Amino acid sequence: MAKKTVTKSKAVKVTSSAKVSNAQASMAKQLANVLSDTYVLAVKTHGYHWNVVGMSFAPLHAFFGEQYASLTAAADEIAERIRALGMMPDGSMESFLQNTVITEAGTKALTAEGMLADLLASHELVRERLVEAENMADDIDDLATQDLMVKQLGEHEKTMWMIRSHITK
Repeated sequence: MAKKTVTKSKAVKVTSSAKVSNAQASMAKQLANVLSDTYVLAVKTHGYHWNVVGMSFAPLHAFFGEQYASLTAAADEIAERIRALGMMPDGSMESFLQNTVITEAGTKALTAEGMLADLLASHELVRERLVEAENMADDIDDLATQDLMVKQLGEHEKTMWMIRSHITK
């Protein structure tokens, strides 16, 4: 069966065939947003890993290192799920930045506490997007995507708890 490529959004390149339903295409688009959020958060966290200073340097450097590695692995799982739905994720930074709810850290110098507060807010935004994606997956009976979103929710909530533990005095 011949396939044709249609650009549905800047988030995913939809490769359509008779086997790809509208529900799958919509789910892939929602996952592309989650992928964008996850990847941008990984890059932000990696930058904080490089630039954290102060008395908490050693533990935060290690913590941020674990976090960006975990987020990068999560992005890979999400992109592979998009592929399993019959779509092609757009892996460009341009697409990620257009489709994320995460703000870039930029060149502003933050204290360690500022970095933690920024990461906490970013994880909360990703959590909201994960809930949206999980609800959509539930609505269309996409158990594999739902399972992945629940797994990612657990990871983000654990990270949020760990960040709060660092900033609570």
